[in-house]
This record gives sequence, structure tokens and C-alpha cells, in this order.
Amino acid sequence: MAESDAPFDRWHKKYPKPGDAPCKCGTRRNPLYPSADHGRGLQWQARYTDPNGKPRRPTFGTWEGARNHLDEIRTSLRRSSWVDPEPGKEMVSFYADEMIERRRKKKKNRNTTKNYASVIRRHIIPFAGHRKSGTLTRRDSMAFVDYLLEQPGLDEPSSIVQAFKTWRVLVNYMIDADVPLPANIVSRIELPDVDPRVTVALSPGQVANLARAMREVEPRLEVLVWICACAGLREGEAFGLTRHCVAWKQDLLYVKEQRQYGQSAKLKTKASYATLPVDHFLIERLREHVERFPQVAPVCAETSRQRRARGYVPPPDEGLIVTNLFGRPMRSNTFRPYWKAAVEVAGLPKETRLHDLKHFYTSRLGASGDFDPKTVQALSRHAEFSETWNTYAHPPLAVQGVKVSIFGSLFAAA
Repeated sequence: MAESDAPFDRWHKKYPKPGDAPCKCGTRRNPLYPSADHGRGLQWQARYTDPNGKPRRPTFGTWEGARNHLDEIRTSLRRSSWVDPEPGKEMVSFYADEMIERRRKKKKNRNTTKNYASVIRRHIIPFAGHRKSGTLTRRDSMAFVDYLLEQPGLDEPSSIVQAFKTWRVLVNYMIDADVPLPANIVSRIELPDVDPRVTVALSPGQVANLARAMREVEPRLEVLVWICACAGLREGEAFGLTRHCVAWKQDLLYVKEQRQYGQSAKLKTKASYATLPVDHFLIERLREHVERFPQVAPVCAETSRQRRARGYVPPPDEGLIVTNLFGRPMRSNTFRPYWKAAVEVAGLPKETRLHDLKHFYTSRLGASGDFDPKTVQALSRHAEFSETWNTYAHPPLAVQGVKVSIFGSLFAAA
């Protein structure tokens, strides 16, 4: 503290000079002399020095208000519980923009950052972007849920829960930035009940039918079904698989990157990076695909002439196994219509997702009896054992040297 135990009067001089005329604020017995700030702003100033050595000058309208503030500061300094009030003066929108920018600079998961930015732009900024961050309370978190429930386009409970998760991430970011917020501001907030996502359990015959259906819908995308079913790759990982990441003679895949919005991106977790042994059946499917489909789909002579006329430049060869018809990286929004059409042709439930093929991969590894649960976890590249199995198993066998040969027999008849 160490400055003054009494509020400072900004409007009047403490040491008037000879010849100064008194103002009407004083009395004949106790005259007051106006300062340069007389009548401007709040009159009483609570002066103190914070623990970092920085002078603080908050102002108040009354002497009692300034005095009470000094008493609170004295108590917090004695208890070492003083909190810097400056961060709380910034708007919520300031911290929202700062959080997204820092995620981009640190090259955090691009999909996650894009989802955060979308929720912030569409919901958080309209709700609380104009508010000073230090004024947020637990009641605001509850009000945000009510606000989301009234928004058009957020009919699914899962969408509301995901939006609230972004709010929680932003609030925790502000707390880490020393904004003085209540400790329970986002805890125990009642959210809508979300039905668990339906996972379609596929049989080998259904997977074979799905591959056959994709061959009818778009032949160059059939290999994606085999990659996800026989290697357990996620969508972005399958899009990012290159010819150089296939050890053709050793029956191995090197899972090193994924593609998001056509760009190379880091994998989901550290466990996702792997040298993955696969069934030779999948290697044969990959070899057939590479031999059959060039990077850019062939076009007729007239289309080729039109391309040359407008200065068409072929896309660079990135070695991707799966590309779109123009030789560029496959994107989710491009692939989705083909997938829905193939699911319909195969007669599968409409909620069938490409990720269900990863569930098929893991469940078939476990059901084969050839691998203990921890090895199944390693082959499935799950960061947590609970993702793979609900109970603990034996110590893991080393993945190195493991041979996978169950998928060829599964699809032999197909």
C-alpha cells in the first residue's frame, strides 16, 4: 500500500498558493481551493501501490467509497489475495480474438480452431462480446445456455453442448489471463441431455456391399472403404495417405499426417502416429487403385483443348493415393455426397458414418482372438485404453513384428 491511508481529493488543492481564490465547496472556517481538475470526473481517489510496484489510482464519487476500497485493498494485500483489476476491463471480444489468434500461431488443430471461431462469431460475440470480462458471473453462464436454446439452427442438444464447451474454453482462457472471475463460473451448469451417438455395427458382408456400392457411385473412392475398414484410419488420415507411406513389400502403413480442407495437418493425438502392420489384402487393394486411377482423371480431347486454351496448370503431384477428379486432395464436403449415395445403394442405415469402419476394424481385431486388448489398442492407435476396451487386459505385446492377416479371409468370398 504505502501511499496514503486516506482518500485523495482531486478537486481541491492540498497546498494552495498565495492569491488563490476559494471555491464554493468549502466554508468560511474551512475554505477549499479548486485544482485544475475541479468538477471533472469523480472527486475521490484511492491511491496505493500494488505488489508489482505499480501505482493505482481508482476514483470514486464519495469519500466513503474510496475509503472502503482502501480498506479492502489493505486486507487483500495482507492476505496475499490481491487480484489485478486491469485484465477485467477488457471486453470479452478482445479475449475471444486473442484466444483464436494464439491457437493459430501455435498451429493447434485446425478443425478445432475453426469450430471455436465459428461458435464465437455466431453466438458468444452477440451474447457477451460487448461486456467487460471482469463483470461476468455464474448467472451469465446459465443465461448463455438459455440464449442458445432460443437460437434458430441449434435444434440438436449436442450442438448446444458443443457451443457451451467453447464458452467454457474461452472463460478458462480469461481466467488464465488473470481476469478476476468466480471460480465456479462454468461448473455445474445444467445442459440439455444428449443421446449417445449411434454407432452402426457393420458385418464383413455389409462392408463388402459398401465397397461395391462406392464402386458404382464413384470408382476412384472405393479404396477409402478398404483403407478405413482394414487399417482403421480416420477420414482425414485416409485422405492424407501417400504412396510413400506404404511399405508395399512389408505390408506396413506409415501414418504421419492427415488432410483437413486439403491442407496437411497434425494427427489427432500422439498415439495416432504409427508404423501400422496391415493385412496384405489391403496392400493389394491399394496397388490395384494406384495402377487403375492416375492422379488426374483423364478427359476427352475437347476438354483437354479447352484447358490448354485457358492456361490450365495440372496440380502438383503430392503422392496422395486418393484425390478428387481434378487431382487435388479430397475434402470432406466433396466426399460426403458420394458417401451418402453409397450408403443408400448398399442398403445401410442412413446414419452410417465412415468412422463406423474404424469401429469395425477395432472390433474385428478384438474378436479374432489373435491379439490381446492392449495390442488392439496399439493397432487402433487410441490414446486411452478405455477407448478400446472397457476392462484391463494383459501387458501389451509389441506391435513391431505383428502380422495382420484376418481381413483377406473375411472378404475372400466377396
